[in-house]
Amino acid sequence: MQLTFLGTGGGLPSPSRGVSALAVQIGRDILLFDCGEGTQRQFMLSSLSFMKVSNVFITHFHGDHFLGLPGLMQSMNFSGREDDLHVYGPEGTVETVSTVATLGAFRPLYDIYADEMADGDVVDLGFCSVRAIAADHTVPALSFIIEEPERRGRFNAHRARELGVPEGPLFARLQAGETITVRGVEIDPSEVLGPPRPGRRIVYSGDTRPSDALLDASRGAEVLVHEATMDSSLEEGALEYGHSTARAAAEMARAAGVGQLILTHISTRYDSVEMLEAEAREVFPNTIVAHDLMSLPVTHRDNQR
Repeated sequence: MQLTFLGTGGGLPSPSRGVSALAVQIGRDILLFDCGEGTQRQFMLSSLSFMKVSNVFITHFHGDHFLGLPGLMQSMNFSGREDDLHVYGPEGTVETVSTVATLGAFRPLYDIYADEMADGDVVDLGFCSVRAIAADHTVPALSFIIEEPERRGRFNAHRARELGVPEGPLFARLQAGETITVRGVEIDPSEVLGPPRPGRRIVYSGDTRPSDALLDASRGAEVLVHEATMDSSLEEGALEYGHSTARAAAEMARAAGVGQLILTHISTRYDSVEMLEAEAREVFPNTIVAHDLMSLPVTHRDNQR
């Protein structure tokens, strides 16, 4: 699982930051969360291909979160896309995508499907699920929780040997969850596997004021990607416009016990992010401020040190 921040600015692009777009790569699939203007070009500057985007999740319909859809869809078309594209978002998604998909003379050669999500709705993609949480913004908005299925428990090689299982293919079959037979005795995987372990979980806040619902959904997550539009000296203005400060995001990360906090949606008022990063790290040390094209892997909590 890999996160690539295609755009990390809030409101409008700046010379150093595009606007909101986060690519989550899981295996060969890429999920795109928000699609600010210019996202398809950001893909071209990254190591990822926009042609591998299977699903797009839009948090809300402020321009810096969705105006890249027309360009992305048309670039996919010009590049010969044939695979379906699914777009999910809050109330208004079906109408918005329908409008976007018919702008100008654009006639897609592939099928585009739009679905609206509400608080608690889940899209099960098999290799992961995406759950929507109502965000606290100035328009209907969502946060998203990306979660992998449970993993099998740890394999106890010592116990397998005690049961007479020779190392090699039979070990592999037990690890894969198969029942095997050794010298006429059936051995069930439960005899050598520990309890199931949770898959990795990423939380993407979108634009939101601090939220108890998001706090609950974030508990124990590997990564919380949270907006930090302003610093704490501007907290009143942040709340008025439906946003969070860097300190508030850090307080959320600490209370939720997440593995790592990544701040994004940075206002154009900040030429440097040192202030934002410093105030967040005072509360939650494992914090970084994302920059455009930053890419990092997401490791399981039980593998983190």
